[in-house]
Amino acid sequence: MIINSMPTLYNIADSNVRKTWFLITFFFVLVILLGWLFSYIMDSSAILYIAVIFSILTSVSSYWYSDKIVLMSTGAQPIEKQDNPELYRIVENLCITAGIPVPKIYILNEAQPNAFATGRDEKHAVVAVTKGLLGKLEKKELEGVIAHELSHIKNKDMLLQTAVVVLVGVISIITDFFLRISFWGGNRSDDNNSNSNAIMMVIGIAVAILAPIAATILQLSISRKREFLADASGALLTRYPEGLASALEKIAADTSQLRKANSSNAHLFISSPFKGKQTQSWFNKLFMTHPPMEERVANLRGMKV
Repeated sequence: MIINSMPTLYNIADSNVRKTWFLITFFFVLVILLGWLFSYIMDSSAILYIAVIFSILTSVSSYWYSDKIVLMSTGAQPIEKQDNPELYRIVENLCITAGIPVPKIYILNEAQPNAFATGRDEKHAVVAVTKGLLGKLEKKELEGVIAHELSHIKNKDMLLQTAVVVLVGVISIITDFFLRISFWGGNRSDDNNSNSNAIMMVIGIAVAILAPIAATILQLSISRKREFLADASGALLTRYPEGLASALEKIAADTSQLRKANSSNAHLFISSPFKGKQTQSWFNKLFMTHPPMEERVANLRGMKV
């Protein structure tokens, strides 16, 4: 089945990419502004340099071992082709279409239908699915989910998320250093401008408290936009948006709990593993790891076939 609205798919993907990189740019600007403000108030640039170096080193090291950490935390187990030939054929065929190497395939012993992709690049990627997903979806629906996860790999979402984690880490460490040192009286020693220094200190403390919250909201916003992009890219791979749309509806309707899910790995899954814990208020939407399912399904069904 051929999709007649290829421009629509590309426009959705391009729009998400532009918005995501706008937010990344905003992150960089925010880090620079925080660095300037706190360095000025503390009259020392050494703190900024130490914080940035430490954050980058820890974030980069976590990037190299993120797949192993995630697989251990979820209890996922590797399988070979003979263990599930049909699943392997689906992955292999979609990888040929996407032009990427076949990733390692893992299974989670969980009743909840869900899936995720991880790994630092195309050559070191992993696709994991739950037993519930394999048992509750039809072949076309399963193809849609696998295509979504392969799109995360193709779109280099793991690399992008790592860059975001680095920036959020920098912001958190800088603000933490500033708050700790400011409470010990570390500020500019300029008696002639004591009033202005006091005002700057108050501003600095307020920014130090609010900046990590804003950074977290932006990080989650980027994560949600990458889900929309992976939906569109996955539909492009299968040439059948209805397969993924139907799969997402079944995943959303399922009430099974995912026992190994936690706040550190929840954003990786195709759908939030925390069933019954998401609300639709505008405030709670800011802190959601995934976009509302009805919006994702509506976008997919808006693609003309």
